[in-house]
Amino acid sequence: MKKHRAFLKWAGGKYSLVEEIQRHLPDARKLIEPFVGAGSVFLNTDYDHYLLADINPDLINLYNHLKDEPERFIEDARALFQPEYNKKEVYLALRVEFNQCTDTYRRSLLFLYMNRHGFNGLCRYNKKGGFNVPFGSYKKPYFPEKEMVFFAEKAKKATFVCEGYMDTFKRARKGAVVYCDPPYAPLSTTANFTSYAGNGFSLDDQAALADIAEKAAFERDIPVLISNHDTTLTRRLYHGATLNTIKVKRTISRNGAGRNKVDELMALFHAPKCTE
Repeated sequence: MKKHRAFLKWAGGKYSLVEEIQRHLPDARKLIEPFVGAGSVFLNTDYDHYLLADINPDLINLYNHLKDEPERFIEDARALFQPEYNKKEVYLALRVEFNQCTDTYRRSLLFLYMNRHGFNGLCRYNKKGGFNVPFGSYKKPYFPEKEMVFFAEKAKKATFVCEGYMDTFKRARKGAVVYCDPPYAPLSTTANFTSYAGNGFSLDDQAALADIAEKAAFERDIPVLISNHDTTLTRRLYHGATLNTIKVKRTISRNGAGRNKVDELMALFHAPKCTE
């Protein structure tokens, strides 16, 4: 089966792990993702229906505009991928426009533009809610037309909602499976705890998500798969789940630091099947 890339650049995107995730996802009619991000799992699975949620309204509005008006949206987006828009002063001016703009269609076009022209495809906002990623200085930013066409076609099976993970879990019904890709737990609870909590997903959230997943599986018979760093903390949080470790390729950079990756944990919460 051909793998499909997301049209957005996304930190922590799951494109490289989709086969592993597919392997651990139980059969169901519907896939629910409370942390959809760039949507690599959605794009590379085959369910009858999808409920895809994220707490970022810019992301969800973009998906809904692309789903509702694919031809118009792709054409309007193409206009922003011309050479005259790939300049620092133009990018900064459009970033100011984005931060003052209340029209969701225009914001969605600019969100896509900044995703491809900004530094490393980061998605970051300041405390006042202003997008603040610097210019990326790429020679020729890629216009992801074919990826957007595929996404829009697949989106016919999907409902996109902007909400927190707790609300998304409330919508889950028997016959669905939930895949969670939360902001990953810190590699040590002391290291960078303050900066880590700044993304709005605290250690309390990590624990609450594990609790909700366990209840969905054992009280409502809705299986839940969660991916996260493989650490002592996550193993403790997911003690009620079937745990599988994915060995992540380790690339050592020349200075020996910065490139070491930690293994990934796949935690599947599922009620045991009764055998006659």
